[in-house]
Amino acid sequence: MNSNINKHIINEILDNTMKYIFFICSIFSVIVVFSICIFIFIYSIPIFKEVGFLNFVFGMNWSPSSKSFGIFPMIVGSVYITILSTILGGGFGFFTAVYISMFAPLKLKAILSQVIDLLAGIPSIVYGFFGMVILVPFLKNISPNNIGEGVLAGSIILAVMILPTITSITKYNLEAVYKYYYDGAIALGNTHSQAIFGVIVKAAKSGIFSAIVLGMGRAIGETMAVMMVAGNAPFIPKDLFSYFRTMTINIALEMGYATGIHRSALIATAFVLLIFILMINIILSLLKRNNLYFSFSLSSLFNKNKELRNDINNFSFKNIKMQVSTVKADILKYISIIASIIATLFLVFIVVFILVRGLPHINFNLLFEKSDNSHMTLLPAIVSTAMILFMSLIIAIPLGVFAAIYLVEYSKSKSKLISVIRIFTDSLSGIPSIVFGLFGMLVFSNLFGIGRSILAGSLTLVLIILPSIIRQTEETLLSIPSSLREGSLALGASKVRTIFKIVLPCGFSGIMTSVILSIGRIVGESAALIYTAGAVRYMPRGYLSSGSTFSVMMWMFSSEGLYINQTFATASILLTMVIFLNALLFFVNTKLKRDY
Repeated sequence: MNSNINKHIINEILDNTMKYIFFICSIFSVIVVFSICIFIFIYSIPIFKEVGFLNFVFGMNWSPSSKSFGIFPMIVGSVYITILSTILGGGFGFFTAVYISMFAPLKLKAILSQVIDLLAGIPSIVYGFFGMVILVPFLKNISPNNIGEGVLAGSIILAVMILPTITSITKYNLEAVYKYYYDGAIALGNTHSQAIFGVIVKAAKSGIFSAIVLGMGRAIGETMAVMMVAGNAPFIPKDLFSYFRTMTINIALEMGYATGIHRSALIATAFVLLIFILMINIILSLLKRNNLYFSFSLSSLFNKNKELRNDINNFSFKNIKMQVSTVKADILKYISIIASIIATLFLVFIVVFILVRGLPHINFNLLFEKSDNSHMTLLPAIVSTAMILFMSLIIAIPLGVFAAIYLVEYSKSKSKLISVIRIFTDSLSGIPSIVFGLFGMLVFSNLFGIGRSILAGSLTLVLIILPSIIRQTEETLLSIPSSLREGSLALGASKVRTIFKIVLPCGFSGIMTSVILSIGRIVGESAALIYTAGAVRYMPRGYLSSGSTFSVMMWMFSSEGLYINQTFATASILLTMVIFLNALLFFVNTKLKRDY
């Protein structure tokens, strides 16, 4: 009798202890977002005192040597390129999604969907390098002023980068609406094309708009790819072939040598960038509250979305005026076909071009020969990447999974606290990587005294991948039938034992999906690591020494100008990793689909 009582007490203590641990992990995102905002603002105060906030934001001249700090040209550059890339990427992404989801044969649809998912994972540094060696020379030949770099080059590269994301999310929205309204539209006398463009697209317009806004968030926060094709002059661009500089480029170019008020001005640039990102997040929050919006992820393709179903149920054919003529619908259909062909061929061309140019240059010497100041090889990148992957994942996976457990297993569905945690988790996922890099440099490298090291880079990457792990795991746990939990509890198992013995094993495939996506993000990251882990040529001696991952090493190769073949080879290795991870992700998601 006493043993049973003691066992019950121990289980109760364990349950309460784990509940508090889960809760602490769940509010970690809130703490991080507040910390980033506070630290970035504190380090921005000196420049605001020196020149004033309005003078800093609307000043037209950026010249650190003469103590002149005005970032309005960079704000204009960021807005220009974001709008242009969103128009290009959003347009092609929308029509590509329409063709894949509504018109493509089943076999072709499966192939194109896999291609789009694959291309969404390509590191930005690869896109930037492609733009530098192919797009810029091409634009230079057609430019009226013999300049290839500039607004047009940057917009095209960004459009290509955000196109897969917009396509995937739009495709999901269209397919979700299709099964509810297609038959009704056909019954009213519409053709297939009229039903698509007159009903399905209009019913899914809020979700499509959400996809475009998410693309804008990615565009305004991009650094490395744009920096390689922008020309990087701190002036307001006069035309599409003018050099320009964005806020993120401004930070990345000068932070390495900035001190004093100059350093504060660069950090204040990040603060202004955070304001822009906050505005985008507010728009997304309003969409989520009032319209069709969802947290997109690959695993969500296999889960039911309550918000989506509710919005669909509230949709009425009365809201749609059947005024899409047959001719107009057919024209839009052919535009979708042409857009999908152009987008797919362009994206595939990038992959094939990089692989054809790079694979022949991968050899034993490049991979395993000693690297030093006179001769760079990839051996330090292999070791550094492996070390950062291990440290980042071993910290982020427990944090993310435990946070998701609290959100699903211990929270009330309409709790305000849970809503706040989810909002901050989404906000954390939208912060540009260069801002994470600044925060990691200020806190981990400087405040904690770690310096530019693999450990500082790993801790920074934990913050970057954490939101993805939380949301992916949360969606997976929500999809697990409640009857499994109830059966376990009815047999006398404690809540914690039920979670670890029943719930988590059932959600293993979904958790693995988040891990695979996180690996892809870590391998492709560069901007956040340059100022935290460092950009060095030598082998790391441990976690407290500097190290360069594959993406950072590729940036170093391309910056030197003497290692073009090595740059192609490194890009090929990164693409090979993306292909492998995509295949692994497809396998895991196939298993997840079969299980649920």
